[in-house]
Amino acid sequence: MNLPTVEKFDEAYQNIKDVIVRSPIVACEADVFLKPEIHQVINSFKVRGVFHAVSQLSEKQRQKGISTVSAGNTAQALAWCGRFFSVPAYCIMPTTAPQTKIDRVKKYGGTPVLVSMEEVFKYLQEHLWNNDPYTFIHPWTSKDVMTGHGSIGIEIWQDFREIESIFVPVGGGGLIAGVAGYLKQVNPEINIYAVEPLGCPALYTSIKNGCASAVECNTICDGVAVPYITSEMYPLLAELVSEVVLVSEKKVKKAIHALATKYKMVVEPSGALAMAAAFEMPRSKRGKSVCIVSGGSIDIDKFIKILQDEKK
Repeated sequence: MNLPTVEKFDEAYQNIKDVIVRSPIVACEADVFLKPEIHQVINSFKVRGVFHAVSQLSEKQRQKGISTVSAGNTAQALAWCGRFFSVPAYCIMPTTAPQTKIDRVKKYGGTPVLVSMEEVFKYLQEHLWNNDPYTFIHPWTSKDVMTGHGSIGIEIWQDFREIESIFVPVGGGGLIAGVAGYLKQVNPEINIYAVEPLGCPALYTSIKNGCASAVECNTICDGVAVPYITSEMYPLLAELVSEVVLVSEKKVKKAIHALATKYKMVVEPSGALAMAAAFEMPRSKRGKSVCIVSGGSIDIDKFIKILQDEKK
């Protein structure tokens, strides 16, 4: 898969800019800055890429209905886009998805199709969407999704030219491919730090092995709980990423607590990964860093328990 050009990224941004929120760069501490995508209409960056992809379909393709596979945030984005374009949206989701995310898919008018996690990945790996009547939007390998996500990189470059590194949570790789794909073209010196939970190190293992690899996955970070890197995405990610940083569950919970109490942000576990990783790395290595706070959909009971546990 080839990277979109800077011109293609710019065209995508012009296409979605009236729909998305231009999230600010928020000063944190020790030369760490936050890019809070929790302020998007669905509380996640996913609307950027998914809206761009759906908007690029023909009317005939959209009228078939649109579909995707998701642990929750892509599903919410697709459901919201279905409502925007007045077409049905079907979202294949694992039964383990947070109830908050399932409920919001329904709220936006989408239809959650709940199946086991094994069935979710079988559907993706065996391309079973080809058996469905709907138009499928792949959450990672769609070039239009990736290009839309690159709008985050455009905003960061416009607002913060001093950036020396960026920390990006990684599941399937669509977000980091888009953001890094843009930033590396405008400034090759920027370090791209991919962040994964210690319990699901698919990209870390793939780069270590020199090929797309699968791993066991056990993490509270449901938004990035993808146990493999696809063969399409691996060469691109291996080229763009400077280093993969692994973060423990304990550090994720600590970051959720800090984001809530210090910066008044309600963040899901995958959304806290980037900040947790940045503070694990010496300032002398990372320099002025931007952390993408990718999403804020978390079950309230889980959020309260994390805050209570971290307070002890």
